[in-house]
Amino acid sequence: MSKSLYIAEKPSVAQQFADALKIRGRRGDGYIESDEAIVTWCVGHLVTMSYPEAYDMKYKRWSLNTLPFLPKEFKYEVIPNVEKQFSIVKGLLTRPDVDTIYVCTDSGREGEYIYRLVAQMAGVKDKHQKRVWIDSQTEEEILRGIREAKDESEYDNLSASAYLRAKEDYLMGINFSRALTLKYGNTVKGYLKRDRAVISVGRVMTCVLGMVVRREREIREFVKTPFYRVIESVNVDGHTFTGEWRAVKGSAYFESPKLYKENGFKEKEEAKKLIVVLKEGTSPLTCRIVSIEKKKEKKNPPLLFNLAELQNECSKRFKISPDETLRIVQELYEKKLVTYPRTDARVLSTAVSKEITKNLNGLSKYQMAAPYMQDILHYGAYKNLAKTRYVNDKQITDHYAIIPTGQGLSALNSVSATAHHVYDVIVRRFLSIFYPPAVYQKVALVTQIGKEQFFSNFRVLAEEGYLKVAGVPAPKKNANGNDAEGDGSDNNVDLDAAFFASIQKLKKGDILDVKSLDIKEGETSPPKRYNSGSMILAMENAGQLIEDEELRAQIKGSGIGTSATRAEILKKLFNIKYLALNKKTQVITPTLLGEMIYDVVLNSIRSLLNPELTASWEKGLNYVAEGEITSDEYMTKLDHFIVSRTNGVLGLNNQYQLRSCYDRAAAFYKKETKGRVSKGKKE
Repeated sequence: MSKSLYIAEKPSVAQQFADALKIRGRRGDGYIESDEAIVTWCVGHLVTMSYPEAYDMKYKRWSLNTLPFLPKEFKYEVIPNVEKQFSIVKGLLTRPDVDTIYVCTDSGREGEYIYRLVAQMAGVKDKHQKRVWIDSQTEEEILRGIREAKDESEYDNLSASAYLRAKEDYLMGINFSRALTLKYGNTVKGYLKRDRAVISVGRVMTCVLGMVVRREREIREFVKTPFYRVIESVNVDGHTFTGEWRAVKGSAYFESPKLYKENGFKEKEEAKKLIVVLKEGTSPLTCRIVSIEKKKEKKNPPLLFNLAELQNECSKRFKISPDETLRIVQELYEKKLVTYPRTDARVLSTAVSKEITKNLNGLSKYQMAAPYMQDILHYGAYKNLAKTRYVNDKQITDHYAIIPTGQGLSALNSVSATAHHVYDVIVRRFLSIFYPPAVYQKVALVTQIGKEQFFSNFRVLAEEGYLKVAGVPAPKKNANGNDAEGDGSDNNVDLDAAFFASIQKLKKGDILDVKSLDIKEGETSPPKRYNSGSMILAMENAGQLIEDEELRAQIKGSGIGTSATRAEILKKLFNIKYLALNKKTQVITPTLLGEMIYDVVLNSIRSLLNPELTASWEKGLNYVAEGEITSDEYMTKLDHFIVSRTNGVLGLNNQYQLRSCYDRAAAFYKKETKGRVSKGKKE
C-alpha cells in the first residue's frame, strides 16, 4: 500500500501537521507513521554549501593567487551535527512505498531551499512532489494547504532564486572576505594590536554597516546653528496660547538675509529689535485676528503589520531587538495565535477578507478584544472589507499581513509577558481596521501686531474612531507650548475641549490682549542615530529611513535583505563587534573596528556600501522568482561583479594610506587595549 510523506521544517511544526491529519501511528526515531501516512521533519538546514577546499585542497589556505574563486558546479554536503536526521529523512523520501511527498517546510524562499537541498542530496526521483503553502498553523489552514497543494514544479522559479541567493552570499563572502583580509588584515590587526583580524564582508551586512557608519560621521560633522524666534503669548477667556512670528509677505523682514528660514533670526539682537518695534506706542499691547480657518481632519486606521513594521513598533514600545521580536512572533505563529510572520505585505488577500468573521469570532472570546466587538458589529465595516485599502491582492507576494487567527488563545498562558504584549499590539492593529477614522477639529489662527504676523495651530479630538482601540496618542505639546523643536513647522497644539471651545468662538477682526513677547532660542539638530526598529525600516526601503508610516506604504519598493533575514544580519553585526547595540535604548552605533572595516571597503569595493545597488540584487532575485529573468542571466552578472571587484582589490596597493582614516575614527573612541574592541559610543 502506497503512502504519503509530509516533511516539515522542524519537529514542532511536524507535530501540528500530524495532529491536523489525525495521524496517531507509532513514533519512530525522527518521524511519525500510520498506515496511510508518514510525517517527518528537518531541523532547519540539513544540507549546506561545501567549503572551497572540497573543490581543491589548495583553497584551504587563503591566498591572493587562488582568487577569484568561481566554481562551475557547486558542491553541497550534509551538515555534520544533523547527519542522523538527514539519514532518516533520506530513507523516508526514497522508500518504495512512498509515492507522494508533501513539502511542508516554511512557506517562503528559505523554506523552499531547505527542502530542495535535502531532496537533491537524497536523490529523490519518480515521486509525486506537492507544495503545501499556508498562512497560519491552524488545523483548518493546514488542511486547506494540503487540499490545495500544487505540484512542486510550480515553485521551480522560487527555488532557483533561493539557490542564487545562497550562491551570491557564498561567492561574495569567500572572495571579498579573503581578498580584503589578505590585503588589509595586517594593517587592521596591527592598528588594534590584536592577534588576528578577519575582515567579514557580506552583500547585505556590509551595506548595513555602511549606513550606520555614515550616519555616525554625519552626526560628528554636524555643526549646530543657533536661531532665535519671537513668540507672542495671548490671553483668551482666561487661557493663554502662543503664536509664532514669521517673516511673510508684508513683513519688514520679508526675505531679509538676517533670517534663519522665515520664522527666526540668525542673531539674537535682531529678535530683540523686532520686539522693541512691536511694543512701540502701544499700551497695553494687543493683536488683531486677521485670519481664522476651521476644518476637520480625518486620520485613517494604519495599514496592518508586516514584520518590519512590527519590529519597529516593538523596538519603540518594548525596547526589544528585531531578532527578539521575530523570535516572539514566530512562537505566536507556531502556537496558532497569529498568521505567518515573515511577510512584507501590510494588506490582506480578497479570499481572506471574505472569511474575516472567523478571526473576529475567535477574538470575541479574548478578554482584551471582547469589549470592541459590539462596536465592530455596529459599524459593520467587516462586511465590505474587500473594498477597502486593507485588501489588495497585487501588494501580496508570498503572504498577507500579520493578523491574529482568533485561535489558540489558551496558549497565551504559556508565553512570556512580553510575548503577550506583542500579541496585544497585533490584535489592536487588526481590530483598528474595522473602526472609522479618527476626526480632529482644527483651527489655524493668524494674528497681527503692526505689520507683523503670528501663526498658531490648534486641534482637538472630535471623534475617537479607531483610536478607541489603538489608543489616543499623547498630546505633542501643552497649550502654552508651540513646536518644541523650534523649526517653525505647522504642528498642532493639542487642546482640551474647554480651551478649544474658546478658540473656536474667535472671529476675524477680534482684538486680543498680548501678555508678552519673548525670544525662544533654538538650534538645528543633527540626524538621529538609527535604533534597531528604524534600521529595519531603512533596510526595507533600500537605505532610506522614512518616518511617516503612510508615505512608507506608498513608496515601498525593493529593500536590503528580506523580512526573514534582516534581524539576523543585524544580530551578526553585533556579534562580530562591527556594531554595538544599547539594549536599554535600542540605539545602534559603530565600533572602532566597524569604522575601520568601513574605511577598508570604502577604499576597495565601494559599491558594496551602496544601498540602491544592494537592493537591486534583491530585486534581481525577485525577478528570477517571478520568471522574468533566468538563473543563467543572473549568474552571468554575478560572476562579472565578483571577478571585476576581486581583480580590482588585487590591483590596489593602498593599505598603509588607510592609517590616516583609522586615526580619524580612533579619535572618537577610548584607547584600545590588546585584543579588545571599543563597544561603541554611548547614547
